[in-house]
Amino acid sequence: MEEKKIFVAMTGASGSVYGLRLLEQLCLNGFRVTFSVSCSGTAVCLEETGLDLSGDLDKALQRLYLHLEVDSGIQLAHPDDLFCSAASGSSAPDAMIICPCSMGTLARIACGISGNLIERSADVMLKERRPLLLVPRETPLSDIHLENMLKLSRSGAQIIPAMPGFYTRPDSVLDMVDFVVGKLLDQLGVANDLYKRWGN
Repeated sequence: MEEKKIFVAMTGASGSVYGLRLLEQLCLNGFRVTFSVSCSGTAVCLEETGLDLSGDLDKALQRLYLHLEVDSGIQLAHPDDLFCSAASGSSAPDAMIICPCSMGTLARIACGISGNLIERSADVMLKERRPLLLVPRETPLSDIHLENMLKLSRSGAQIIPAMPGFYTRPDSVLDMVDFVVGKLLDQLGVANDLYKRWGN
């Protein structure tokens, strides 16, 4: 059975821990992951988690593997690499997740702007009618933010805000992170027990 290809991107919104936990879970579930992080996302990730994804891609990938405690499954792509396969409809991934997704990135995708690999790949997913999951992490939300999310939802994207539920009575930050990551895996059809289901 052919491995599913997933493109995961992290941008400059707070919430790098969501993206990293998602990467870990996708690797553990046997996905072939292409991963790209924007320049702002790299800075936020370092600030929030201590993980440095800057510089040489091979060295950054090794640091990522050490952080996630996995040893394979990820291809790290530079955010300006428009020769990456994810940038073309002829070799588009099975699904794409931007987690977290900044409001700037979301706005550019909503307007069809393809200034880098992340934006171009999102544009490809929309035009090819493939799953595009966006995980905004912002508050409060302006009219512009809401209009952009509505526009993308109507274009086929799924908006999955980083809003953990509390009926699970989380004991830790990881529990709250897992609630959101579990919801993302649900949308990909990946069975998981990262969060307590309602009624269980």
